[in-house]
Amino acid sequence: MLRFNMTLLLVLVVCALALVTSQHRARKLFQELEREQERARQLDVEYGQLQLEMSTWATHPRIEKIARERLRMVQPDIAGRPIVAVAQPAGGR
Repeated sequence: MLRFNMTLLLVLVVCALALVTSQHRARKLFQELEREQERARQLDVEYGQLQLEMSTWATHPRIEKIARERLRMVQPDIAGRPIVAVAQPAGGR
């Protein structure tokens, strides 16, 4: 009977240690999950800021200013623009 009780005690200790280990691992994984979720939130905020910055850089006045200043582009005058007459289809509407 003593041998059986000792075996049960050993099984009980092993199970208790396994429970403590698994709870510790679960807490560590939960902390890591929380850190990663916070990082995801930070990346979402940064992505929104970058989209706003990108839309600011792509505004029409800024593009036009760069075209004039850096590329030395000018808008052609009226005389320099060719006028193309659009012919009516033969079916005539």
